Parts: sequence; structure tokens; C-alpha cells
Amino acid sequence: MALAGARSRKDRSGGTEEMELVFDDNRLASELFGEYDQNLALIERRLGVEAVARGNVVILRGGPDALRQARGILNSLYQRAMEGHHIHQGDVEGAIRMADSPGAQFSLPSFEAGARMQLAQIGTRKRSVTARTPRQDAYIRAMDRCELIFGIGPAGTGKTYLAVAFAAALLERGDIERVILSRPAVEAGERLGFLPGDMREKVDPYLRPLYDALYDMMAADKVERLLASGTIEIAPLAFMRGRTLAHAAVILDEAQNATAMQMKMFLTRLGEGSKMVVTGDPSQIDLKEGEMSGLIEATRILGDVEGVEVVRFQAEDVVRHPLVQRIVDAYESDGRSAAKAEL
Repeated sequence: MALAGARSRKDRSGGTEEMELVFDDNRLASELFGEYDQNLALIERRLGVEAVARGNVVILRGGPDALRQARGILNSLYQRAMEGHHIHQGDVEGAIRMADSPGAQFSLPSFEAGARMQLAQIGTRKRSVTARTPRQDAYIRAMDRCELIFGIGPAGTGKTYLAVAFAAALLERGDIERVILSRPAVEAGERLGFLPGDMREKVDPYLRPLYDALYDMMAADKVERLLASGTIEIAPLAFMRGRTLAHAAVILDEAQNATAMQMKMFLTRLGEGSKMVVTGDPSQIDLKEGEMSGLIEATRILGDVEGVEVVRFQAEDVVRHPLVQRIVDAYESDGRSAAKAEL
């Protein structure tokens, strides 16, 4: 059990209640509360509760629903600390989001007795990643159970990072034999011949986000060895034609810039024992005017096909700097206003 004990009682000062949580390990409790109790302060601000730490004990005061959420959040984070993970403020923010919207991810995550949230995780030898929003939780679980997954939504929602992390984890476990990363190389066509260098040097600038995720999940020297051996392959979308990709994790990033023909070609490369993840943001299409985005067409046609899962991220799923979420919100609001003005 993550909690050694918990007691609740009514507060005579008003309609609030008081809950006392006692954690088994003083060191882990200090990790949980954060430096200068900053993690507790974040929970206070977001849930509207009062949290007072005394050693390995925290006293919570607030409404019953807020106390239940706070207990679930603290219990979940304490469990992470018990597993050896450092508790960052991003982890606290993620746990709060999960507690705020427990029904937004197809009845995930589950809640165990004792109010401990079971959040989806991806783990490699170097590090593990835990879902920070309900849709991230659904996305990770979809990648685990389906062969073809579409992750659609704005920048900063983790759709590409989680896909690469999942592929790296599959490779380390031996569930697949290789990882193939692909992306439309330029905005409106794949004219790579004039660029200097070999194929990897030509496409590297376009695939930097995929590399960043790989280096986060694996040691740099290991990534380089796997790239040199072809176990991890970087392939521009145009070069996927005519291949059958078996026993592989295949990721197509920035798929909103794939044409309908390119997308059909790519999806039909899926081979035995493989998983395919397609990510993109339909609000950032750079195709020529009048040209259909293959991402939009594919999700419309394949949304109800068995073995296919479409996870649609929203602005509230942005897990980068808080300002990024506000920027996304502002652009979406402006887009809605412009659409109304045209009516």
C-alpha cells in the first residue's frame, strides 16, 4: 500500500472536511511534497484545498470531492516515488489533469482501492514516461493493443514523443526487430536531391523531433549503433513505396502533409508483427491549395475499422510550458471567431 493510513473528519469551521494522510517513508514523503513543499502548493492552487506538511504527514482541508482527488493524486505520485522515479512538477501537473477528467479517456485510468490511479507508462532502461493527461493515457494504451494508431492534435501534446518512446520500448523488449521513422521531407513535395550529403544528412533537419525522443529514451551511443546497423531507420515518406514492413514499429510524423495517395501507400506497407503510428496536426497543413491531406482522409475512412484507433488530442493536452497551451488556446479561439465571421 502506498499510504500507511488516512483519517477524515468534519471541520467545525465550515462546510469543509479535513483529511490526514500518513506516508510510510519520510524520505519518499519529502520527495513527494517537493522542495519547500512546492508540489503540495501546486495541488493547493489547482484543487482549491489547503495542504500542510508535517514530516511524513500531510493535513488536507477542503471539500469532499477535492479531498478525494488530492488523496488520489498524492497516492499515485507516492507510488511513483516508491518505484524510484523523481517527482517533477510536470508529474504533479499530469496527475492533477488525470484526476480532473477521469472519464475523458474511455474509462481510463482505473482507480484501485485506496484511490491510487493506474496511469499508463512506457519504460526503457534509460527512463520511463507516464501519461500526463487522460488522452495521453488512452494513446499509450491504444498503442499497446492496436496495430494502427492515429495521434492527432496540436503541438506539445506528446503525440510524437510518446510514439517514439513506445517504439524504443518495444525494440528493447525484443517485441520488434527494427524501428522506422518517416516524415514528409518538405512542405509541398519531397525534393531532396539538391541537398548535400547522404540520405540521413538530407532528412536529418526534418526528423530532429524524432531523434530528440530517441536520445531521451536510449543512450546516445546505442542510438548511433542502431542507426548505423539499420535497426533504426530514417526514411522520407517517398522512399517507403514498394516495401513491406514486418516486425517493425513504423512512425509517420507530420502526416498532415502527406497527400491522400502517399498516405494510402504508407498504410499499406504494414506487415506481420508490426505496429504503425501516424501523428499530425490538421491545423498545420502545408500542402498546395486544393490538395487533400491524407491524414484527414485516412481518419475519416478508417475510424471504424477493427485494429485502428484514432486518439484526438486537444489544447488542454498540451504538456509543454504553460504558455504553449495558452498560445494554442488563443489560436483556436481566433480560428473559431474567424469562422463565425465568414458565416
